[in-house]
Amino acid sequence: MKQLFFIFSFLAFGTMAAIAQHTYGPVMTFEKTTHDFGTIDKNANGLHKFKFTNSGNEPLIIKSGKAGSGVKVAYPNEPIMPGESSVIEATYDTNRVGPFSKWISLTTNEIPDTHSLTVKGEVKAPPTQESVPTPLGGLNGGN
Repeated sequence: MKQLFFIFSFLAFGTMAAIAQHTYGPVMTFEKTTHDFGTIDKNANGLHKFKFTNSGNEPLIIKSGKAGSGVKVAYPNEPIMPGESSVIEATYDTNRVGPFSKWISLTTNEIPDTHSLTVKGEVKAPPTQESVPTPLGGLNGGN
């Protein structure tokens, strides 16, 4: 019986500690952390909005955002209150032809204080115009 009580107490304490750890302070919760554009055309719209919610109990502050080469990142400057949602905008320069996988790093007032996002895909070059034979206008069967 003592063993059963010990096991139950341990599980209850562990569950309470886990719950308390995840709800104290700001918590940035993303719908998804990777966006795959798939195959897109050169100069297409390379914008993706990563939606997130502050699922914690204190205001969330994004201190900085950095991105890999060819990516611009925009984030809210004002605090995100508990329960509120917002977006991180990542724009890839689709003038660059070829496959890509780029990171975005955000620093917040959470513990731990960093989040990583990824955008990836492949930019296809526009088709080249090949010389197309033109009809021999006015000639009827070579006569």
